[in-house]
Amino acid sequence: MPTPVHSDSPRRDAPRAPQDASPGAPRSPSLWGAGFAEPMDATLAALSCSLGQDLPLADADLLASAAYARALGRCGVLVADEAARLASALEQMRADLASGEWRPGDAEDIHSAIESEVTRRVGEPGSRLHTGRSRNDQVATAFRIAVRERARELIDGVRALQSALVTRAEEEIDTLLPAYTHLQRAQPVRLAHWLLAHFWPLERDAARLAGARERANELPLGSGAATGNAFGVDRAWLARELGFARVTANSLDAVGDRDFAVEIVFACSLLGAHLSRLAEELVIWSSAEFGFVQWPDSLATGSSLMPNKKNPDLAELVRGRSAATIGDLVSLLALLKGLPAGYQRDLQEDKPPVWRATGAARSSVAAMTVAVERVTFDRARMTAALSDDLLATELADAMVERGVPFRQAHQVVSALSAEARAEGIGWRELLRRRPERTPAPLSPDESLRLDFRAAVERRGTVGGTARAAVLAQIDYARARLAEAP
Repeated sequence: MPTPVHSDSPRRDAPRAPQDASPGAPRSPSLWGAGFAEPMDATLAALSCSLGQDLPLADADLLASAAYARALGRCGVLVADEAARLASALEQMRADLASGEWRPGDAEDIHSAIESEVTRRVGEPGSRLHTGRSRNDQVATAFRIAVRERARELIDGVRALQSALVTRAEEEIDTLLPAYTHLQRAQPVRLAHWLLAHFWPLERDAARLAGARERANELPLGSGAATGNAFGVDRAWLARELGFARVTANSLDAVGDRDFAVEIVFACSLLGAHLSRLAEELVIWSSAEFGFVQWPDSLATGSSLMPNKKNPDLAELVRGRSAATIGDLVSLLALLKGLPAGYQRDLQEDKPPVWRATGAARSSVAAMTVAVERVTFDRARMTAALSDDLLATELADAMVERGVPFRQAHQVVSALSAEARAEGIGWRELLRRRPERTPAPLSPDESLRLDFRAAVERRGTVGGTARAAVLAQIDYARARLAEAP
């Protein structure tokens, strides 16, 4: 499958129409003809110009245009030599774009810039390239190619982060710390289990991205403006040439469909939310109050005022960027919700949310991968945080194993825990001081022998925290990564 080369989204304050690399290049003529008595008003021209936000489409548009030139040769619109020369020129433009020797400029949009440049290079055959093709099916095709490739890159990035999590889980298989619910200490857990708790949301993210990529993998080219191609272009051949799995079934739907754009932005927004949750825990854990995580100097920043500060900015920036991606999803859905079937010019604004969302997701995944690989977990601080209250459930379970109904055991241990809290000690210390408070039918020795490692080992079911269960989970995660396409 041909692989397009694309650039990141331009900044919001970037120039809308960068100048051509060739000084004095004439302004590209409009693709929609000369049937208007007056030139376009400057206010409409400023609103209509989309070249700046189209630039990430340039490579994909050149790729699709070269294939379309050959398709025109196959159906007789171009003679074989013309088709070959036109396709070759477009391929050379693609190489020139990648090397920086040619930069689209001085045109309303990327499609105008490309047609103008290829016509300059090959002459009259360039003016035949648009035969039977509309900007409507042209942009839909280039956009799908770009989305398809960005989804592939994001999947690769997610897999790299998953691999880092599994590697750290293998390293920390015997490290225990408190698991938290409501940000309160709950029960003992393996650090490896916590790391893998962030693996599985990413697995779902990869599946969503793959699904979005698959649904983007339909070829609109050959749909024309709304009603199809009148020159017998072989759409199935074009699909094979451009690596699409199939062609779209309805020309009117094909030019107006942006479900694939919404899907990839949704996948990025949920991926961003998952990355934000991981980032949040690393931020909390690196506070002095927790002290579970230490950041390397190269991944932290200081304060312009307070010389003592070491801030986890990497994680905070990832957490912050996820908000903007959710906004991009909302803006794209709002853009589409009132549009009739077919292409409407509103769709000029469909690309910036995709460029922003995929760009943010790509950089955030890369940043979190480095963070997971390089942060240091303070095992001593984690062990020190294993307090008596984490074994309260174990005490109740021990009573259950001796025949006490769970609800009764829960009430007894709850009262014992409250009494210990009131005295500012753990419940085990309370039993050491007052053995007569030991819940029946347990003996003081039985109660005091409960420990953290035995607590995690008792949970050996699939998905549990026993060592064997976590090792099996690691093996399963490794197998999923190995099977991933």
